Amino acid sequence: MLPTEHRLRRREDFAAAVRRGRRAGRPLLVVHLRSGTTDPHAPGESASPVRAGFVVSKAVGGAVVRNLVKRRLRHLVRDRLDRLPAGSLVVVRALPGAGEAGHDQLARDLDTALQRLLGGAAPTEGTGRVPR
Repeated sequence: MLPTEHRLRRREDFAAAVRRGRRAGRPLLVVHLRSGTTDPHAPGESASPVRAGFVVSKAVGGAVVRNLVKRRLRHLVRDRLDRLPAGSLVVVRALPGAGEAGHDQLARDLDTALQRLLGGAAPTEGTGRVPR
């Protein structure tokens, strides 16, 4: 389970990560990352925790499949929180193939996307966004 302080819940935070963050797409999921060192909702905070949220639509499958995918993604992200900069917002959006994918396939796609966002240069230099 993802600890409460690391959960992304507010619509504004999801929007900030998706609209103003960088994005890396993989066959099973898309990861949006907005790096930051401060929490906009807590002035004076210098080291806010990394917060993660998940989007799993009905295109992934029925309720049981969607919940399984969410549980797997929460577990995978929890184990990778220490790799992300403090104050970052992460949104992981599952794509339709994620429902049939195994844990290892999801882990591989998540690791590849995070590595691209954290270590690789953005394909469009200067904008901080990956072209669609």
